[in-house]
Amino acid sequence: MMQLNIVDETSPLKAVILGTAKSCGPIPSPDEAYDPKSLEHILAGTYPKEADMILEMDAFAQVFQKHGVEVYRPEVLEDCNQIFARDIAFVIEDKLFHANILPDREREFVAIHEVLYKIDPNKVIRPPEEVHIEGGDVMPWNDHIFIGTYIGPDYPDFITARTNKEAVEYIRRMFPHKTVKSFELRKSNTDPKENALHLDCCFQPVGKDKAILHKNGFLLEEEYQWLVDYFGKDNVFEITKDEMYQMFSNVFSISPEVVVSEKGFTRLNNWLREQGFTVEEIPYAEIAKQEGLLRCSTMPLIRE
Repeated sequence: MMQLNIVDETSPLKAVILGTAKSCGPIPSPDEAYDPKSLEHILAGTYPKEADMILEMDAFAQVFQKHGVEVYRPEVLEDCNQIFARDIAFVIEDKLFHANILPDREREFVAIHEVLYKIDPNKVIRPPEEVHIEGGDVMPWNDHIFIGTYIGPDYPDFITARTNKEAVEYIRRMFPHKTVKSFELRKSNTDPKENALHLDCCFQPVGKDKAILHKNGFLLEEEYQWLVDYFGKDNVFEITKDEMYQMFSNVFSISPEVVVSEKGFTRLNNWLREQGFTVEEIPYAEIAKQEGLLRCSTMPLIRE
């Protein structure tokens, strides 16, 4: 049996699910878009091509192989976008949570059966129906679990609001020994520069004590400030609205020393190197057009 273990975002990675861009289906119509950035590219005629996205994901897989990480891929479903493995499930400690996601994405979860068969069924958990939660909003960080949420009364009106207040309470009950800290995110169905789809679209820890942050992604300044104080101002790389739009905070850590980043993120990649990180640069700008990047397309299973 596979022994799951995830307690943070950066410990040395041993096993991961990486999504797939194969057979991801036709270009969606505007009314099928789940987020404003995809909509923007659908309308502009710049929506990414499957062949380009396959190449980008292959480059990511090669980096994992180089660093000795065991990589699982989902079974390819015909005409189904399976790039964003982080949406369908996530691991905290030794438990895999099956996200309550948009109903037509349920088959994406079934497609990771190769991994599910290796896990003790008692460790695969389906939260109750009223709990809405996606992996992009969930970040285990040692004795904390950080969760992005939206609790406004207009929650049902936002296709971009993916994690509700019931989810925060549920995770608190599941992990009473952890400090669960929630952050209200700014949501927009129409303006991708005013929308933090998930917590990892405006915040991500790197290394042991550093973080990438975008202030405007947070609805409440004091919650943003809490993170600045927690990591320390000198340890925070603040990204601009345009950099958030390009998904600068959605990099992925293979270890406390190694970060996978998009090759066009020059300012961030230079900063990471100045801090002593090894930066593995890959092309991922086409996948970014769907408002998801490196962290979104991975689902870590085991870290040391």
